[in-house]
Amino acid sequence: MSSKKSVYLVGPMGVGKSTIGKVLAELLDMEFIDSDREIEAATGADIPWIFDVEGEAGFRVREEKMIETLTKRNGIVLATGGGAILAPKTRKRLKERGTVVYLRASLKLQVERTSRDKNRPLLQTANPEKTIKQLMKIREPLYEEVADIIVDTNRRNPRTVSKEIFRQLRKLQLSAEQGKPAK
Repeated sequence: MSSKKSVYLVGPMGVGKSTIGKVLAELLDMEFIDSDREIEAATGADIPWIFDVEGEAGFRVREEKMIETLTKRNGIVLATGGGAILAPKTRKRLKERGTVVYLRASLKLQVERTSRDKNRPLLQTANPEKTIKQLMKIREPLYEEVADIIVDTNRRNPRTVSKEIFRQLRKLQLSAEQGKPAK
């Protein structure tokens, strides 16, 4: 791709944002960044610890500031946290500063992929599936609101998904160059 416009991956926990992001960054010859890893590096603490000490609200403030900083950079593939889109300012920044790709997967797959991961504080409940359902009810309209591209990751390998994103990014770029809306 000739343009170095950044690509932002949004979607719920367990859809493969980090894994797909690394492959996509390689395809696009861009740097891959995971906003959660950047928050951990900046604070010297892992996400569960931040949630324990500061609560979700404290974490969301850190997340909003980190995404503000990261979206000022050009030519990156950024995997955002599942709840990053909750902040209106973050949604606005993502839309204005790059191309947003909403990665989605079935509820069943989200539960399967996150069931043994202890680094997901919101899912440390008696019924993670119920929690995921509740989160998706709130978040899915926001993912759709910011998305330029929507891609299903269900039972698809990261390279296949990344190639599909690459094709759709190319299509968007060509449409923009011709002054036409992408179809």
